[in-house]
Amino acid sequence: MSLPKNGGYTSEDYWNLPEGERAELIEGQFYAMAPPNRIHQKLITKFTFAIETYVRSHRGDCEIYPAPFAVNLDADDKNWVEPDISVICDKDKLTDRGCLGTPDWIIEIVSPGSRKMDYSVKNALYSEAGVREYWIVDPEKERTTVYRYYEDAAPMIFAFNQEIVVGIYGDLPITISELLE
Repeated sequence: MSLPKNGGYTSEDYWNLPEGERAELIEGQFYAMAPPNRIHQKLITKFTFAIETYVRSHRGDCEIYPAPFAVNLDADDKNWVEPDISVICDKDKLTDRGCLGTPDWIIEIVSPGSRKMDYSVKNALYSEAGVREYWIVDPEKERTTVYRYYEDAAPMIFAFNQEIVVGIYGDLPITISELLE
């Protein structure tokens, strides 16, 4: 749901939201964020742990941030999002306020109120911004749609019980149904 304002909102408006109010700034418009449900939060926790464990065991440089974590995709005033999971491998993009620039891998977990945003608006936004890999995890449909923008390939759809190998790593398999056990 877009919050109304004549003209466009900016980073200043984003950083001056009332305490506890969460919204994303996309193309100068605010979109309110509903509180996530239990499965949503469980998946965020399990994904974060699995990715962090992998990165640490491989002495990787990537950092993993679960929401709420501010990402300024275009490093200017128009787009501040809070992906459910952000994996950033270029630490120069990290500031005290969040990430200035595109994460390498973004995971969004679909909620009833975020379906259109995750599948269309954010998909286009992340592709244009240069995100390398984008996963849309849909608990209601028990499927994950994987976009590997860096390969310029068609999206792949996986059932929750199928193994997905993370494209930016090549040797990290994740099976969503196992995360939910």
